[in-house]
Amino acid sequence: MTLVAPPGAELVDPVELAERLGLRRPTEEQAEVIGAPFEPALVTAGAGSGKTETMAARVVWLVANGLVRPEQVLGLTFTRKAAGQLADRVRRRLRVLAASPLLDELDPSGDRRLAARAGEPAISTYHAYAGRLLTEHGLRLPVDPGARLLSPTASWQLAHRIVSTWAADLDTDRVPATVTALVQALAGELGEHLADPEALRVHAERFARAVEDAPRAKGQRAALPQALANQVAAQRFRAALLPLVEELAARKRAERCLDFADQMAAAARLAEQHEEVGAAEREGYRAVLLDEYQDTGHAQRILLRSLFAGDEATSVTAVGDPFQSIYGWRGASAANLPRFVTDFPRTDADGEPVAAARYGLLTSFRNPPEVLALANGIAQPLRASGVPVDELRPRPGAPAGDVRVALHADVEAERAWTADAIADRWRAAADAGEEPPTTAVLVRRRADMSALAAALRARDLPVEVVGLGGLLDEPEVRDVVSALRLVVDPLAGGAAVRLLTGARWRIGGADLAALWRRARELAAPADHPATVSDAVPDPVAAALPGEHAERAGLVDALDDPGPAARYSSAGFERLTHLARELAMLRRRVTAPLVDLVADVERVLLLDVETAARPGPVGRAHLDAFAEVVADFAAGAASSGGAATVTALLAYLDAAEEAEDGLTPGEVDVADPATGGTRVQVLTVHAAKGLEWELVALPHVVDKVFPASKRSGSWLTSVASLPVHLRGDRPDLPELELDGAADRKEVQERLDVHERAFDDRRLVEERRLFYVALTRAERALLVSGHWWGETGDTPRGPSDLLAEVGELAAAGDGRCGVVDTWAEPPAEGDTNPLAAAVHEAGWPVDPLGHRRAAVDEGAALVRAARRRRAEAPGDGQAEDPDGWAADIEVLLAERAAARDRHARVLLPPQLSVSQLVDLAADPDALARRLRRPVPRPPDPRARRGTEFHAWLERWFSATELLEFDELPGAADADAADAADPAGAADVAELRERFTASRWATRTPVAVEVPFETEVAGTLVRGRIDAVFADADGGATVVDWKTGALPRDEALPALAVQLAAYRLAWSSLSGIPVERVRAALHYVRHDHTVAPADLLDAAGLRALVATVPEEQRVPEGDPAAPPGAGPDPDADHGPPPDVDPEPR
Repeated sequence: MTLVAPPGAELVDPVELAERLGLRRPTEEQAEVIGAPFEPALVTAGAGSGKTETMAARVVWLVANGLVRPEQVLGLTFTRKAAGQLADRVRRRLRVLAASPLLDELDPSGDRRLAARAGEPAISTYHAYAGRLLTEHGLRLPVDPGARLLSPTASWQLAHRIVSTWAADLDTDRVPATVTALVQALAGELGEHLADPEALRVHAERFARAVEDAPRAKGQRAALPQALANQVAAQRFRAALLPLVEELAARKRAERCLDFADQMAAAARLAEQHEEVGAAEREGYRAVLLDEYQDTGHAQRILLRSLFAGDEATSVTAVGDPFQSIYGWRGASAANLPRFVTDFPRTDADGEPVAAARYGLLTSFRNPPEVLALANGIAQPLRASGVPVDELRPRPGAPAGDVRVALHADVEAERAWTADAIADRWRAAADAGEEPPTTAVLVRRRADMSALAAALRARDLPVEVVGLGGLLDEPEVRDVVSALRLVVDPLAGGAAVRLLTGARWRIGGADLAALWRRARELAAPADHPATVSDAVPDPVAAALPGEHAERAGLVDALDDPGPAARYSSAGFERLTHLARELAMLRRRVTAPLVDLVADVERVLLLDVETAARPGPVGRAHLDAFAEVVADFAAGAASSGGAATVTALLAYLDAAEEAEDGLTPGEVDVADPATGGTRVQVLTVHAAKGLEWELVALPHVVDKVFPASKRSGSWLTSVASLPVHLRGDRPDLPELELDGAADRKEVQERLDVHERAFDDRRLVEERRLFYVALTRAERALLVSGHWWGETGDTPRGPSDLLAEVGELAAAGDGRCGVVDTWAEPPAEGDTNPLAAAVHEAGWPVDPLGHRRAAVDEGAALVRAARRRRAEAPGDGQAEDPDGWAADIEVLLAERAAARDRHARVLLPPQLSVSQLVDLAADPDALARRLRRPVPRPPDPRARRGTEFHAWLERWFSATELLEFDELPGAADADAADAADPAGAADVAELRERFTASRWATRTPVAVEVPFETEVAGTLVRGRIDAVFADADGGATVVDWKTGALPRDEALPALAVQLAAYRLAWSSLSGIPVERVRAALHYVRHDHTVAPADLLDAAGLRALVATVPEEQRVPEGDPAAPPGAGPDPDADHGPPPDVDPEPR
């Protein structure tokens, strides 16, 4: 049921609500959005305008005023990271609301406080929400509710199997991998736009007839012009692919699986065709928040409109920025945002439907005035085209920024200028005793990353290249995959060369050639040597691979390298070492995949290498790869396949085609709080949603930014749907061929249509440039060049850089300063960089100029170890294998780990078991929180669970438990008193309990879940049983199956009882002093009832022993100076408010 404010009740103002809760005071425009009427609304939120904070505040305002319960709030966004951040922020603000005396004034009944404590908003991604709908209602279509969701790679593999085995005629010279990509893309387009394949067939034939039947113009040949012939061929080939698309859909149904495009399309059809689904969702959700709505596609629009439009009892709020719509290439429709106001109409005073209300968040809390002036200038053509968005404005008192613009003679000068500008600012910060600014270099294309990173490293700047390729292109992951290939395929020469010439082994050209010659020797048959005589080699046999060329590879030569004299001494030592490592891994090839990958990491020392990497990146990519391997193994098991190394490698090969080498680890801004500042180099697309104090935007030149045209429109691109079949066709260029006088006019109309699509591409490039500019918090560097490293024609500034230069030159410093602007090369000038000779050492030394220093340090360590080994009385005679020394090192490491106090944040919620651990051993709890590990399987714990299940039946209670809420989870001594007799042990426990005094009593409640707030931390638990006492009080009992506790353990266990006691007092209304608590040890029929249990203040004091800075959740920005209390710092309830569970 919905909590509805009484008619005529006065709603608390958003500003007053924030002040009473100790949160940041909203701006006037934020307050307007937070306190908007309960009706559909569109919020245009500019870059850095605080939309997440405003959305969270909107939820709290609705709950505080009794308009909705928390569980009636649905929030949707695109990424799990964004969903998690929004959910975390909403939850923490609801906790602050639940602890505030304000709710007593607004609702004396206490219903809203209970709702704020017990309710949980539903916040997820759009795709996860669509998946839930199919699980609950999919049979209505029908769609199998248990269908397995395919990753893009698994979907590609399925499509490739169909294409590779297709027996029907398909007139094409494209290779199967290309056809597979086209089939997948076309299937996705049909699903995204909910299009009918038969309509596509009809359209292709109509288009072909319209072009081919058009009369020839005067002077034209009988044959179609080549351009028209190509366009007709594209339409017919697209239609020819439809049988493969339909076979792919049929195969997915047969194998009970679907991909992401299928999932969203099915959910949209479900919502559109079955009104009862929308009615059920509207009954469950009364307030819906749609984040990043400008990035939604047609299927998502249909889904949401069908579910939530046209209901006065549902408030739908869409938040987005049309200037940040940069994903049109993957199906997003920027027109969905302005169309929202008609898709979700509201009702006016006369009961008539009118457009949804519009609001704006246009104050940027991120960018300085100079950056905003530049961005507003770049966005002006977008406004002129009809996008109804006003200019962004800086926050009051925003400090001045530093914007520099430059055009250089050549790309090397531009790189030097960019790297020097960043290095100068880092040195200035160091001289001032400050942390260097968070810094990013944003590029339009990945090809520019390496050279820019090299220029930065040449100035001794720490650099992190983010997303140079996919996950499989990350060096440490590529090494793991190469080793896996060599484990199962000795002829994988590319993988062998990768390891041999990599950073660790660095085998030189001479040793590599000697190894290859040895491989050829091993491959040659003994009776046909490649010689004419004993002394003269046969040149023909040496040049041709022959029938035995595949008999041996580099790995075979590693196993049998031949005489050491053929190699350098260092090379031979490295080769034999690598051979031993590969042999050891081959012995582990039958191990589970996850274990084998971990072994490869350890053997190749990649775990050590990544752990030594500065900053938080560390193992991020290795961990991401481990997740991929685990998901693959789980998917293979669920589908009945075999999770072998060979199958995994085939999957990874497909991932190179389907997912550009898989998605690498998520990008986070590098700053001191996350493990060290460094310069991050990444693409503009990857930078969306992030911000840095210093941003460099190089290479804004012609055909780079904006990018050159890569493919045509649907007229020539087989993977694209024709305009007439797209769901967003009202916003696309029109094409009408009927009435064309002749082929010439047909060609003209098609050319105009193609140019209109290219104009749309340039508009999206402008929006992308706007996104890049608005990433800068303090300083911005924008630059370009005339001459590239190759080419005979100068590039020159693109239109975007030219506009930036004009704005900076004419703005009197309001839009920045032009540092330098090189004149264009004279006509006939040649590229000065084209003749440059580039030299590089191979193999590359990963240490570079640090090699001498590192070698010197290593030599000192080796010398010290030799002296220790040679010293008399070192115990080597008694311990020849060095076990004693190893044990000493391990013991010292353990002692150091115990003494080391890493900064560990107390999580926003704790189980009662963790609260007991906090009282017993805070350091041990911190170690478990910092590095959680699975609990080892314990049959004794299972017996405790079985006993508890029996108790449930005894008391006629059946409730589900979470792991931390299981009986004995807080009993540290349960493992010490286990009877190995298994079932007999459980029987004994039953017998002991039935003989106890508790068996004859009837509890008033069993298995009571609760959650309560203690000093800003949510504590959750489950009470085993509650018995009524004769004096009107109650006794809370927790069943223990372990041994009796030691005396020193009782204070910690008393914390558990104190939490249960306070929880039952709040739930039942019985005064806390009349609620008793006891531990009953079933095996010994002994009840322990501590006398002095902590009260609410005592529990708060326990949690307060953790320093405040270790209890503040991470992830939100600090409040600006003078902004009042930080809304993200949970200080718990006021001192006079006791924790109240739900």
